[in-house]
Amino acid sequence: MTKIAVDCMGGDYAPEEIVKGCILAYKELGLETYLVGDRGRIAQILKREGVKEDGLTIVHAEEKVEMDEPPSVVLRKKNSSLYVAGMLVREGKADGLVSAGNTGAVLTVGKFVVGTAEEVERPTIGVALPNPKGKTVLLDVGANVDCKPRHLLQFAIIGHTYAEEILGIKNPRVGILSIGEEEGKGNELVREAYPLLKASKLNFLGNAEGRDIYAGTFDVIVCDGFVGNVILKASESLGFGVIQMIKEEVKKSFLAKIGALLMKPALNNFKKKADFTEYGGIPLLGAKKPVIITHGRANAKAIKNAIKVANEFLTHHFNEKLRENLIKLAPEEVRV
Repeated sequence: MTKIAVDCMGGDYAPEEIVKGCILAYKELGLETYLVGDRGRIAQILKREGVKEDGLTIVHAEEKVEMDEPPSVVLRKKNSSLYVAGMLVREGKADGLVSAGNTGAVLTVGKFVVGTAEEVERPTIGVALPNPKGKTVLLDVGANVDCKPRHLLQFAIIGHTYAEEILGIKNPRVGILSIGEEEGKGNELVREAYPLLKASKLNFLGNAEGRDIYAGTFDVIVCDGFVGNVILKASESLGFGVIQMIKEEVKKSFLAKIGALLMKPALNNFKKKADFTEYGGIPLLGAKKPVIITHGRANAKAIKNAIKVANEFLTHHFNEKLRENLIKLAPEEVRV
């Protein structure tokens, strides 16, 4: 039986929503968790919800990492809920980690406490963005701001494995983000990474432009973490802004309100595709064990789904498949 360590003190709604998410994961999915954090507060929530520990084991941690603290502080706060959760994974007591806390601190724990898989030079954050045909995996979206060409090659292989094993996309189409579709376009990093990707055994289709991210023309798009993070944050802001503008326009006329009512099922389906609570969280790909970073505003539903995602990486034997692909798909001269 797998067991996921959950940082119950990280996030805007901790520990209430985090603990409730663990309860949902256990009741609905049968997934056991270590609830790491303030024992008294966690036990109080379990008691109020009428839940015995059973598959929910409390592990006490006196401290927590604040959202505004520098990421490196977690390595000094060894009694923090995030660090203790990471150590449970490192020591083999837990099989994965979920946190809605300080993103930089979660990355730090993922890299240096949980640890990086031997074949991986740098773990990367991948996000599956919705498109009309399914999903496009964009990576890196913030773990590695400065990259070398061989890192982008590894990101592409990691993204290929994620798309194929977790999302079920066979022989995913891979592209590198650039400012033009022709070979030779882009900055120095893109131009140097292009021949490595081309020489690989990936289904590499060349340069992807910004318009391709949500068009579904590629299944995997790689870029450095600086560019990827800007795209991710801009996308979140755009989605929120569009919804707010639609709401304001609907209020302006009776006919618009009627139209919105008729379109409500379609709008709800669209919202579900874009709702982060449905996806739970985004994985740190290339860590030794699953590390799932969920939104700071994560509610119980998001936490439940993040635990589910961590379990999926285990049941799909993601790291074993990734190890095979890093050998099989990379050009010989850059294999680890």
